[in-house]
Amino acid sequence: MIVRSLLACILVLSLSGVVRPQTRARSHPPAGAPAAATSDGLYRNPALGFAYKIPFGWVDRTPDMQPEHSDPAKAQVLLAVFERPPQASGDTVNSAVIIATESLAAYPGLKTAEDYFGALTEVSAAKGFKVTRTPEAFEVDARTLVRGDFSRDLGKFQMRQVSLVMLARGSVVSFTFLAGSDEQLDTLIENLSFSAAKPK
Repeated sequence: MIVRSLLACILVLSLSGVVRPQTRARSHPPAGAPAAATSDGLYRNPALGFAYKIPFGWVDRTPDMQPEHSDPAKAQVLLAVFERPPQASGDTVNSAVIIATESLAAYPGLKTAEDYFGALTEVSAAKGFKVTRTPEAFEVDARTLVRGDFSRDLGKFQMRQVSLVMLARGSVVSFTFLAGSDEQLDTLIENLSFSAAKPK
């Protein structure tokens, strides 16, 4: 499942800023579906009804984060942006925003967005994260998602993770935010919108 490989890769990137270069094309939407696009630093996804304002100067690693040999109908990374380039290592969290979809068919028995946190918590715990906020309803532009918070103690600093999850168009849509402070996380989450999705 994408949640396992994707989160593992995200956490490594955010901790060390290191990634192997890969060449993968960005997946295309199904025929007839409105195309997602980034313009002037704003990623819009009309098919799923959301937009994300990418922080100025951040690095887009979306093509490199696509799961190897994946079927876009089953799993897809829609957006993967990082505060600094992978080759620019640092001693702080490399803040990141990862937005991905997975087919509901990959999770038999999953009925609600909250159910997805079983797998998400398992993967996060395997990477040393602890739950700091159990899944609960969270509103963005009058759209209700489910939010769960995690943190990992790294000695002189902490890595914080917030995951927002919704179900849409037969898929689980996850919005994962990683940063070194709650204030940074709040700023990243505020860039998510469900009222600015339509292209101008």
